[in-house]
Amino acid sequence: MSYAIRAEGLVKRYGDMVALDGVDLEVPAGKVIGVLGPNGAGKTTTVRILSTLMRPDAGRATVGGFDVVKDPVRVRGLIGLTGQYASVDEGLSGVENLVLLGRLLGLSRRDARARAAELLEQFELTDAATRPISTFSGGMRRRLDLAASLAGRPQVLYLDEPTTGLDPHARQEVWGVVRRLVADGATVLLTTQYLEEADQLADGITVFDHGRVVAEGRPDELKRRVGGQTLQVRPTVLADLGQVGRILAELTGTAPVHDANTGLLTVPVADPMLVSALVRRLDGAGIAADELGLRLPSLDEVFLALTGQGTTPITPSDESTQNTLPERNAA
Repeated sequence: MSYAIRAEGLVKRYGDMVALDGVDLEVPAGKVIGVLGPNGAGKTTTVRILSTLMRPDAGRATVGGFDVVKDPVRVRGLIGLTGQYASVDEGLSGVENLVLLGRLLGLSRRDARARAAELLEQFELTDAATRPISTFSGGMRRRLDLAASLAGRPQVLYLDEPTTGLDPHARQEVWGVVRRLVADGATVLLTTQYLEEADQLADGITVFDHGRVVAEGRPDELKRRVGGQTLQVRPTVLADLGQVGRILAELTGTAPVHDANTGLLTVPVADPMLVSALVRRLDGAGIAADELGLRLPSLDEVFLALTGQGTTPITPSDESTQNTLPERNAA
């Protein structure tokens, strides 16, 4: 397998604080690898090292076969970087921003204008090309920011939380752009605080915590590694929550978790045949359910489990509506 990015034993310290503590990372060419982790886990530090903006204190990393410390100029010629916030000049128009970047990358004026027109069309911004960036929506700015990172036709693209602060519609627009880039052969290293984003885009996921890699694999592999299937039940009548909780505990040997936002009772199961037994028990008790089914763990649950956070189960007799899933720590 050909790897666009390889890192071995990366270490980075800031005084007494260890930001990276021996990070290994491999990104196959032409794939999207999502990097998840709580704030301060080392995601952005890794991106800065891989983009030659920072030197590691120990370890080695290559991009396209070139060492990020020994051959930084060659590495920069291969990469594009989109940070957490738009880096375009709001006082210029879209086309002016892209032409300026093209010129800074060494393109002739003619080639810079041709590349700008190509990118504006690719990112569906041609109609707004001459408008000041200050008039762009959030989604349009992020698309232009992505276009700017591609001005030099990079083989490897770093997207550091590219949809932070965007509404769901704008986020979907950016996802579409990323999919098109990968279809055209680009390699993408994506850090994100939106776990759905990683689930949607990533071919593989690497989870950081406290400066270390704590897990890696395909999204479905991580879900199965953390736990088997989960049984979910939403009673039609709120007053039945306690009794349904007791039934679930008796069948599985585990107290279910109640999510007050959705009304769901959730419990891990090893035997999918328990669904039939549960249906019989609920029918015998005269309890109706609006929702009942099995699913794999969500990527949110995988993240919480792998980074040392968890949930607090309700006891079978607890009929309160407290939400026992802790607030997610941003990745």
